[in-house]
Amino acid sequence: MGLKKIENAIVKYFSQSADINDLDMLNNWLAEEKNHEIFKSYVQTHFAINVAMNDSKIDKVRDELLKEIHNEKKAAHKTILLNVFKYAAIAIVFLGLGFLVNDNLFTEKTSNVVSPREDVITLELGNGQKQVIREDDSMTIVDADGNVVGNKDDSKIIYDSHADPTPEYNTLSIPKGKRFGVVLSDGTKVHLNAGSSITYPTFFQKNKPRKVILKGEAFFEVSKNVNQQFVVNVQDLDVKVYGTKFNVSNYTEDRETKVVLVEGSVSLSNLMEVGADKEFYLKPGYLGVFDKEEGAIADKKVNTDIYTSWMNGNLIFRDESFKNIIKKLERHYNVVIINNNRELDTEKFNATVEMEHETIEQVFKYFNKVYKIEYQIVENKIIIN
Repeated sequence: MGLKKIENAIVKYFSQSADINDLDMLNNWLAEEKNHEIFKSYVQTHFAINVAMNDSKIDKVRDELLKEIHNEKKAAHKTILLNVFKYAAIAIVFLGLGFLVNDNLFTEKTSNVVSPREDVITLELGNGQKQVIREDDSMTIVDADGNVVGNKDDSKIIYDSHADPTPEYNTLSIPKGKRFGVVLSDGTKVHLNAGSSITYPTFFQKNKPRKVILKGEAFFEVSKNVNQQFVVNVQDLDVKVYGTKFNVSNYTEDRETKVVLVEGSVSLSNLMEVGADKEFYLKPGYLGVFDKEEGAIADKKVNTDIYTSWMNGNLIFRDESFKNIIKKLERHYNVVIINNNRELDTEKFNATVEMEHETIEQVFKYFNKVYKIEYQIVENKIIIN
């Protein structure tokens, strides 16, 4: 019996559309004890469930479920269904994932549309105070003491050049689903990708390296200054530069830090090594890859447009694993994608997504049409079967 048919029967049960044939199929499948664990795993995975099975309210939920089955279906279906479906009922009640056990009714909220979450851009000042940066409004940027250090214009923050003795460090955080920019006090432009943050001084002190700390991904257009090196720190890696254009990707969940040089010259320094003064230089058009676990650095010639296309609102995937594609889609659309087909993780795909013109639903319609990837939208989540 195909697992796909079983999955469909389970979904139909929850949505109150299961007929007697569906229940017959489930009864026969659940008659084998080995399938009980598969069923529980299915429920937990598909509805992101983590539930304590020893809760005192389980007996009440079980009784409610027994009544629901008794009222609608033949008594012959009752015993086996109760033994296993009680886990789904428990999870439904305690986590409230769109199901209701009320007057013996089960209701599932389903939709063909995913509504991305709306999160805000924040700026953390040196004293820990956080300000919300509203994209549609102009505003003045001040430091912890109330001194004006810059302003917000369009889709970026622009800092003024200062000569104060001690700078204050700010942290600009961009949530998933958004992109934003900052112009530092030296004129360096930083374009921040979704789910990223950067920590930097409100102005750079003379005779000291211009150093910033990046989490996530950003494209840098560094203002040239041969007397003052620019350094981007990403965990155990320093990217050193004097004047150039390059992209750095260093998300926490990624095993590798990737640096793509568009023009100019940069070097990579592994801070995990003793002395950390050994530099690995990149040439324009090359990708430098730093393995966070091994500390190894390697490079290769690439098409830089693939790695910088996000700045123009596009995602270009070329021979990209499905697992990585999902991570990027979640990040850029700010949605939840649950992949139950683990065989897809390592498969490679090609696709180009115009984020400003294509919804996440349209993206998955494309994957379904071209690559026959089946999915459904449940509780504002995309679930891949």
